[in-house]
Amino acid sequence: MASQQNIEQAEKTSWHHEDLAMKTAAQYLGEELLPLLGIRGEVEYIAPTETVKLETRQFYQDFNYAMKEGNWVHLEFESDEITREDLKRFREYEAATSRAYKVDIVTYVICSADVKELLCELKAGINTYRVEVIRLKGKDADRLFNAIEEKRAKGVVLTKTDLVPLLLTPLMSGNLEIGERIIKSLKILHTAEAPITQLELEKMQAFLYIFADNFLDKNKLAKVKEVIRMTLLGEMSINDGIEQGIEKGREQALQVVIEICEELGLTFEQTVEKVETRFDKEPRSAREIVERYWK
Repeated sequence: MASQQNIEQAEKTSWHHEDLAMKTAAQYLGEELLPLLGIRGEVEYIAPTETVKLETRQFYQDFNYAMKEGNWVHLEFESDEITREDLKRFREYEAATSRAYKVDIVTYVICSADVKELLCELKAGINTYRVEVIRLKGKDADRLFNAIEEKRAKGVVLTKTDLVPLLLTPLMSGNLEIGERIIKSLKILHTAEAPITQLELEKMQAFLYIFADNFLDKNKLAKVKEVIRMTLLGEMSINDGIEQGIEKGREQALQVVIEICEELGLTFEQTVEKVETRFDKEPRSAREIVERYWK
């Protein structure tokens, strides 16, 4: 029973961290990147992504945006080929959401450059269902990285215009694997002395995390998380855990922070140090607390 509770708590912690990144990335995607992806229109607000049907099944869509024109834009991420089953699933999402919120919906499927089969149409009886496929195969991630490195080598301060394209490197072609592109982009963002706010950096990092979560397997995602924990987004996740825990009590705040540190890949000793500094604990006391909740 205790083991099952630990599993459930670990899942909640993982979802908490990913949900934080999802919300942050959704905001930045709507503000900055839809135009770069060729999606027309102006976002009015971020729309719900969860649809509950009568059969008690729940559907989770990657991102929904209510546009000022009155329709919704629904984004899906696909790292593999787009299959008929995928299109059936997208169609079912659209139908359930359209009926629940009484809106017209257009689905855009964002693919990596490695995807070979770009199925975008499904014929069913007399009906034809279509999605818009977005792929940046004509863009080269290697060339983008080289251009940025050349600027930095010359002492040129990077601007927001230089950094934003980094967020789309997972969709581009190039010699580096997608995971390596994401890690390289995160490191550039982390060390860039660009004239942008910390909030914007957090949003950029969150967006790259979402690509990692959608496009990478468990082992490659773990490598990205190692980099994430050193960034503003990792710090933000720990801070958010503290705030949530404080609402429930100091002891639960400690537990939440320790679990988030584990999820982000911090070592036992690094977590002890976090507890020392964040909760003003003596080293021995901090170690005992971490031992209590460390899995």
